Amino acid sequence: MGITYKPLFHLLVDKGMKGTDLTREGIISAPTLAKLNKGEPIDGKVIARLCERLACKPGDIMDYIPGDAAPDGNK
Repeated sequence: MGITYKPLFHLLVDKGMKGTDLTREGIISAPTLAKLNKGEPIDGKVIARLCERLACKPGDIMDYIPGDAAPDGNK
């Protein structure tokens, strides 16, 4: 089981943004952006900052993958 951040990247496209825009704004660091791209765990505080900046809820930027399915990249 795991988490995928594909919804985040779709939301960014809808808003005309890229992940690097979030790093330039100081919302997330470059290593955190790399974790998001790889589907790795991130801190809840980061999720809160993303939601605040993007005016969304956590469910709008991430999905739960049940069972043995593991995220294999989130782009």
